[in-house]
Amino acid sequence: MDLLQHELHRILAALQGFELTPWKAVGLLGSLMFTSRWFVQMYYTRKLKRVVMPLAFWWLSVCGSALLLAYFIVGKNDSVGILSNFFPAFVSVYNLVVHMREVKRRQMVESEV
Repeated sequence: MDLLQHELHRILAALQGFELTPWKAVGLLGSLMFTSRWFVQMYYTRKLKRVVMPLAFWWLSVCGSALLLAYFIVGKNDSVGILSNFFPAFVSVYNLVVHMREVKRRQMVESEV
């Protein structure tokens, strides 16, 4: 029980010393956006009763990753954070490009008909 109380006291002391800097706000906003994409995906999956990856999922991924990359590059200079957010940003941008190509292709097909 003493160990639990000690750890709880340590956590509360760390929270009291928390300082919100502009770069931490950027990082927290990026984390919020990156995490919220799963709620968007779950909402559309429940609504359509099938697994879907809505366009908003990819936009939230790109924006969240961009903010997190900015935080880890400029605000924290953390190579682990940079590497862990670069790949999701790349995949998200790729999926948006594929989507835009498909929309353009459909528009061209519709205009020919």
